[in-house]
Amino acid sequence: MSPRRNHQRRGGGRPAARRDDGADGGTGGDRYGLERTEDWGGEEWAVRQVGGGSGKHYRCPGCDQEIPPGVPHVVAWPREGQVDDRRHWHRSCWNARDRRGARLQRSRNAPRY
Repeated sequence: MSPRRNHQRRGGGRPAARRDDGADGGTGGDRYGLERTEDWGGEEWAVRQVGGGSGKHYRCPGCDQEIPPGVPHVVAWPREGQVDDRRHWHRSCWNARDRRGARLQRSRNAPRY
C-alpha cells in the first residue's frame, strides 16, 4: 500500500472545474441573472433565475408559501408590465404553473406578499 499524500502535487493537482458560461455558443443552462422570454397565458413573460441573496422573504403565487432568503428561485413579470408586476416563484411552481390552480388559503386581511 502506498503512503497518503498530504501535500499538493506540483502542477496544481486536479484540473479546474469547467464553467459553462455560454461563450462557446451554447445556451448556458439556467445561469443566474440572465433574462429570457416565455409565453404563458397569451402574454410574453420575462423570466430571470435569481440566487436568492437579497435577504428578503417573498410569497410564491404558485403555492402561496414563503420563499426564505438564500433560496434560489425565479422572478417573472409580464413583458409589457411594470416593476410592481414582478412575482417571485419557486422554480418547481413556475415549471408547473399550467397544472396548478390558485388555491389561496390566506385570510382576506392578509397581505398579498
